[in-house]
Amino acid sequence: MTAIRLPAVAGAFYEGTPERLRAQVEACFRANPQPEGHERFIGAVVPHAGLMYSGHVAAAFYQHAELPRRFVILCPNHTGAGHFAAINRSGAWRTPFGDVPVDASLAEALMARTPLLSDDDRAHAREHSLEVQLPFLQQLLGEFTFVPICLGAHRYDYCEEIGNAIAEVVASQSEPVGILASSDLNHYEDQQTTLRKDQLALDAVLALDPRELWRVVDDSDISMCGFIPTTTMLIAAKKLGATQARLLKHATSGDVNGDFGHVVGYGAMLIS
Repeated sequence: MTAIRLPAVAGAFYEGTPERLRAQVEACFRANPQPEGHERFIGAVVPHAGLMYSGHVAAAFYQHAELPRRFVILCPNHTGAGHFAAINRSGAWRTPFGDVPVDASLAEALMARTPLLSDDDRAHAREHSLEVQLPFLQQLLGEFTFVPICLGAHRYDYCEEIGNAIAEVVASQSEPVGILASSDLNHYEDQQTTLRKDQLALDAVLALDPRELWRVVDDSDISMCGFIPTTTMLIAAKKLGATQARLLKHATSGDVNGDFGHVVGYGAMLIS
């Protein structure tokens, strides 16, 4: 029997019925200009707040990218539950659009490359940051597979080991695999402070410099919740030959709700 990871935030972070969710995702896409073409990518950063807040920023990546049919999706561990590097090696994740299968062969290959990854449902059970990516991919692709990895250890050497393992496995595949890092940027400070701190983190990603991202997040007290998955993605992308990063969209929650005293930053970035 295939284990189904049930949705944790349907009806909260995004609409809970197929019809309403389809309309919501389409509205996120309509908030951006239609791209002239689609761009190939190795890695990406996408935000993960409620779709009403950050969905238009995430959509800027999804509608711009040439999407493969296989993904490694890295997310932070907001709940503190489970293993510090939790993977699902089989099963499927459910959203109102249906079930998305875990890419079992990709997951097994990753686990064979590093003992840091542990098959663990607990870290993923209530974690929203990966789940909210799936409706965009389901809407655009229909069928695809993915490997979910939830990272919670504040250790750069773990990011290196997991990032290198991802790069080696992706390089060995006969078809493309996209590497997505789910992260919001600075949290719960005023607009001016958040724009300044966001730019420091964005500049490190634009420079394809995972060590600088790690340093600036720590030194400048940037509450970028997904800096561990973003660092890991950058390490993997660089090993796979990435030479440039582009910021597709940057916004804050204040741009949506008008409260500029207490905002969260969101960025969509494409690494190729």
